[in-house]
Amino acid sequence: MSGQFGLLKTKRFAPFFATQFLGAFNDNLFKNALVVLLTFQAAKWTTLKPELLANLAAGIFILPFFLFSATAGQLADKYDKATLARLVKVLEMAIMGVAAAGFFLVSLPVLMFALFLLGCHSTLFGPVKYAIMPQHLQPDELVGGNALIEAGTFVAILIGTLAGGLLAGSVEHPAWIAMGGFVVALAGYLTSRGIPTAPPPAPELKVNLNPLSETWRNIAFARQNRTVFLSILGISWFWLYGALFLAQFPAYAKNVLGGGESSVTLLLAVFTVGIGIGSMLCERMSGKHVEIGLVPFGSIGLTLFGLDLYAASPENLAGTTAHELLALLSLPAVWHVLFDLMMLGVFGGFFIVPLYALVQLRSSNEHRARIIAANNILNALFMVVGALGAASLLEAGLSIPELFGLAALLNAGVAIYIYGLVPEFLLRFIAWLLVKAVYRLRIKGLHHIPMEGPAVLVANHVSFADAVVIMGASPRPIRFVMDYRIFKTPLLGFIFRHCGAIPIASAKEDPAMMERAFAEVDKALAAGDLVGIFPEGHITKDGELQPFRPGITRILDANPVPVVPMALSGLWGSFFSRVDGNAMQRPFRRGLFSDIALTVGEPVPANEATPETLQKMVLALRGEVR
Repeated sequence: MSGQFGLLKTKRFAPFFATQFLGAFNDNLFKNALVVLLTFQAAKWTTLKPELLANLAAGIFILPFFLFSATAGQLADKYDKATLARLVKVLEMAIMGVAAAGFFLVSLPVLMFALFLLGCHSTLFGPVKYAIMPQHLQPDELVGGNALIEAGTFVAILIGTLAGGLLAGSVEHPAWIAMGGFVVALAGYLTSRGIPTAPPPAPELKVNLNPLSETWRNIAFARQNRTVFLSILGISWFWLYGALFLAQFPAYAKNVLGGGESSVTLLLAVFTVGIGIGSMLCERMSGKHVEIGLVPFGSIGLTLFGLDLYAASPENLAGTTAHELLALLSLPAVWHVLFDLMMLGVFGGFFIVPLYALVQLRSSNEHRARIIAANNILNALFMVVGALGAASLLEAGLSIPELFGLAALLNAGVAIYIYGLVPEFLLRFIAWLLVKAVYRLRIKGLHHIPMEGPAVLVANHVSFADAVVIMGASPRPIRFVMDYRIFKTPLLGFIFRHCGAIPIASAKEDPAMMERAFAEVDKALAAGDLVGIFPEGHITKDGELQPFRPGITRILDANPVPVVPMALSGLWGSFFSRVDGNAMQRPFRRGLFSDIALTVGEPVPANEATPETLQKMVLALRGEVR
């Protein structure tokens, strides 16, 4: 994991990271201090129930994302993002002055207005935060950069939560909360001055101040790429789900666990540390490329541990007085709750980091900030609806644990819906899981696979799992041309049918199918896709490389695109190979985690990519290990 931490030593990332960290810290210092004050000193401020106040505060904070994200996205595409970051920090200092006035006047409306302004501050910074990273980071640094930002954000939430909770319970006058926030905002401004320039992609853009029409335009930009748009819907659902949990923690700590202010901080700390851990593990688990197979893995954990939290929530702990924190920690039931919250955070990190990186990677440069703005708009819409829905359900008599259980069930339904619309997520998960569960894969030269544009990938054919291994390693989807008979294999057939694999037969068996296959290859390359073929035409029966057939020549004559040679080694003798004559007869014949390798060579121009040349290159890449 040294690679992603190395970014913290670079001028192109470190000042931006520090600015983002301090901004997230300040938001949560003020927001959590306010929520704790309203939960435990409600009578001083209002007659509303603390549970409703917590959801009201959450809704007010994220409402500006819905109202002003469209404008923020335009500004981030039109002006230098580093300059915008500095101006946002100046605004943050002014907002802390408004908050100080609210505390001095003991005015809930003024404090809620300050919270609304903090939401505006975060709205303006949102498109800058995610659109600036692809300008300053390489594609293979995006997962690590996003992991650091997400982990840093939640560590900032943790520290801000701790500071807010401590200030709310210890200062003589709550105005000190705003004074502390001003100091943090000033520090954020100073770090923002070190952010390198990030030239705007659309300086000629005319800013449309109509939030409704511009919102629809931004959503239309996002919808141009179906995977990007559905990734945004997944991100939005995550923030609804996570915000719903976070908003209930004060009331859950008080009314379910019977704890005080310190127990609220503990719940938030465990949850946010979990997200930080999950985020930081993403780069190692994904091999530095955007591994969307982690997204279904994350959604499974979010559902399972959400349901377990519902089942594990204790009864009859709340009393007339709050329990001391140490007394709560002596109870096994409380440790069960903390474990569930930790794992919710970990799997949340697995879910969110790849989605953010995917949106950044597959969004057009000219519209990226506005697509991020569309993401923020939908995030806000989902969170507002979630906050209102949670408040309504609680008001109708649903308990907080029951709310958690219902949210977990809904999460499962949403996940199934999204993966049904975009099978790529689920298929990458199956490929990733198969490779991780059965093999220990070493990859070399993955950067030779082009990040955009059409190309043909050619590889040796050692086993029935070859395409799955390559699919699990590739940073982009691949449409494989495969023998039609493999589609009859139960699990592999399901994977290949749903990942757009192209069935082919020989001219002797089915000439019409062969012609359809070549026509589909032409369409895929014209659309800018990667096409994978096994030029040997069949799986090897002796582990040795067979002569490459002339089909590659026909493809390149019609589509003169680069050809990327690659070689698989170590798969001969595995369960999926024909080492005993018939494949898939002896499960675990080489045990678990056997070593295999994928070596990718430099792209070859179409005019040099003859079958003989490619065969020699693949053989050299493979080496002696079959």
